[in-house]
Amino acid sequence: METKEIKYFKLFRDVCKSINSTLNLREVLDLITENVVKVLNIKACTIFLLDRERKRLEVGATRGLSKTYLKKGPLDADKSIAESLEGKHVLIYDAAKDSRIQYPEEAKREGIASILSVPIPVKGEVIGVLRLYTSQSRTFSDDDIEFVSGLSEMGGIAIVNAKLYEQMKEDSQSLVEDTWEWFETMLPKPSS
Repeated sequence: METKEIKYFKLFRDVCKSINSTLNLREVLDLITENVVKVLNIKACTIFLLDRERKRLEVGATRGLSKTYLKKGPLDADKSIAESLEGKHVLIYDAAKDSRIQYPEEAKREGIASILSVPIPVKGEVIGVLRLYTSQSRTFSDDDIEFVSGLSEMGGIAIVNAKLYEQMKEDSQSLVEDTWEWFETMLPKPSS
């Protein structure tokens, strides 16, 4: 039987491999959420990315939550476990009764008992959060929190790499289009 440490190591290795083999953000984030649920034996996991302009948390990837719960309403960055965006991991032991939960009734209906929210940091700036949901009240060990924090940091690297790659693709396409436009203006016009 595999120990918890071996499961953690294998998942961490798989995430590293995935980050190194693809610049597809969705693939990497899905891999993280899917495997965190499996390895930690929890109800669900979601990666939220911070939209600074609207001050909201947007779903980047999720596993184990219903569509109804995900569509409950916007998550305001300053109302939904805001301490995570300050760089702190936060454990909510009773989601139905904690004032830091923006939608406690919906969490109760979804069968969420506890939530662990971990920041996703990149170069000293928090760009989102990784949230774990349990169906029974639960605490997480220091090892669990360290493991999830390491995954969130790897996820942050993957997010930045994927965004840079997408920006480079857009810039390259724009440069090609601009070059063709310039080239067409330089061609002599056919005489009639």
